[in-house]
Order: sequence, then structure tokens, then C-alpha cells
Amino acid sequence: MKDQKTWFITGASRGLGLEITKAVLASGDKVVAGARNRAPELEELKHENLFIVSLDVTQEEQVIEAIGQAISKFGKFDVLLNNAGFGLLSAVEEASDKEIRHMYDTNVFGTLNVIRHTLPHLRNQRSGHIINISSVGGLSGSAGWGLYNSTKFAVEGFSEALSKELTPLNIHVTAVEPGYFRTNFLDESSLNTISNIIDDYEDTVGKMRSRAVMVNKMQPGDPKKLADALIQIVYSQKPPLHLPLGKDALESYQIKTANFANDIEAWKNVITGTDHSS
Repeated sequence: MKDQKTWFITGASRGLGLEITKAVLASGDKVVAGARNRAPELEELKHENLFIVSLDVTQEEQVIEAIGQAISKFGKFDVLLNNAGFGLLSAVEEASDKEIRHMYDTNVFGTLNVIRHTLPHLRNQRSGHIINISSVGGLSGSAGWGLYNSTKFAVEGFSEALSKELTPLNIHVTAVEPGYFRTNFLDESSLNTISNIIDDYEDTVGKMRSRAVMVNKMQPGDPKKLADALIQIVYSQKPPLHLPLGKDALESYQIKTANFANDIEAWKNVITGTDHSS
């Protein structure tokens, strides 16, 4: 029989967060579910191992309070799953400073808020697992997604560094890079739109906007299978640092690394010729 774990999940009211919450509860583990709004779908679960806390990750005082409530309720938690976030479909030039900062506040600084106030507890118990939901967009940039890509590239960077810092303390870190999964991510509830549309980007970003509408609710990834994959890595003796999920995510990564290798080969003399001669 497996040891029961307690998960702290942000953005648990819908989409991947809700599916993961359901799967974790079904597996026998406990869940502290953080949500900005107490959505009916989450409230209706009514499970003895579920504890719902109000949590806007951009508000540091709320983060501190929610973590304190979690510790008071279950004594400790073993898994932090940073899932809260949203997308912005825009050319890099099109979005305003306000729109970009709003996304960064949640996707980057909000995630760091939760990590910063969770780690004292995990360090004290010398165990735990931090899972940061990144994206296929954290592995490779795409037209129309550059600003969103940048937030997920940030998640990738600090996840890798965190792993090096926390491994000696017996705390695991995994960055999960889902491809296109069939959730509400492409709905208005999770994908912000902009008013400044520049015609010169119609053949690139414009086509991406049209594609997003067409593939919504038809994405290849199954959220339930993603949730099962996360449960597997939490109970693994050697969880991965990176976990791209979905054939599309794997293909995107492989194309990027192949192109990267081609650039290195073509420019190898220039690359290796920039060191001091002596």
C-alpha cells in the first residue's frame, strides 16, 4: 500500500488543475486546492480529503495565509503543484506593457510567490516535490505565443536552478511541458485577447489566432492521462526534471533541438573562435 501524500495545487478550480485534483483524490491522496474563485465544479467534489482555500497567487498575503491553512489542516504537504496561469495570444509588438505584466504577475511572479513561501516547510521536513506546469511553449517559441513563451521559458529556467539547489535537501523539482490538451485553455477564461491588431502580422500571428479557434476543444491531449502521469512521477524514486507530455510536445522539442544542432554545425568555427587565443 502506498504512503498517502498531501498535494497543494494552485489554479485548481478548472482545466488541468481540476482534473488533477480529481485524479489525486481518486488515488487516495489529500489535496489542498487553491482557487481565486470557489467554482461550483470544485465545491461539488465534497471529498473528505479535499480542503479548498481562497488563493490568488499574485497576492503574497493570500499565499502565506493559504499555506498556513494547509499546514493547520493536514499537518504538512508533500507535493506543490504550480498550475495557476493563463495565455496571451499576441505578436510581441502588439501587446501593451500592462497586458504583458498582468500575465507575468501570475505565470512567473505568482509561481515564485508560492514557491518562496512553501520551501521553508519542505526544507524543514527534508522532503517534497515541486511540480511547475510549464508548456510546450516553454521549450520552443511560436509566432503569436512569444510573450506567453517568455513566461514559460522563465519557469523552465528557475525550475532547473531549483533542482540543483534542492536535490541535496531531498526535494525534487519537475517542470511539466504539456502540448495541446483538451481543456479550456483556448477559451476566453484562460486565454487573454488584445485589442491592438497589426495587419503586417496577419500571415503569422493572424493564422495562429484562426488556428486557436479551430482546434479549441479538439486538442489531442487527454487531461485525465496527464493527471495520471503526474501521480506516477510523484511516486517515482527518480522523478524527471523535465516531462514533456503529448506527442506534439515531444515533436516540437525534437524539431527545435535538431535545428539548434544544425546551427551549431554550420557556425561551429565562429562559435569556437571567440575564446582568447592564449
